[in-house]
Amino acid sequence: MAGERDSARVDVWIWSVRLAKTRSMASTACRGGHVRVNGRPVKPSHAVSVGDEIRIRREGHERVVIVSRVISKRVGAPVAAECYVDKSPPPPPREQRAPVAVRPRGAGRPTKRERRSIERLLGRMPRR
Repeated sequence: MAGERDSARVDVWIWSVRLAKTRSMASTACRGGHVRVNGRPVKPSHAVSVGDEIRIRREGHERVVIVSRVISKRVGAPVAAECYVDKSPPPPPREQRAPVAVRPRGAGRPTKRERRSIERLLGRMPRR
């Protein structure tokens, strides 16, 4: 297949197998310490080869993949899925995810009715 090599840059490989939307996002993740190859944080130019374990942290979730084929050109999703073995832990159940914050009535900003009564109480003229 065109684009196959012995090794490739980690940012290019992550982008090629569609683990990152753009190559610049993959490079930024590497520079930010969110990408580890074989347990070590790497720079975007680090070379990956077959058998390397890549850990990518994104949005509070860690993705663990083993490189099974090295490519340097972006490919379709079915072909990209063949280039790695996904060893990621399953996502947490919905019950364990952070609950959405619920504000009790009366806390926070006043309603329109409450604001108007406050303005009347303070003797301010209502806005028009």
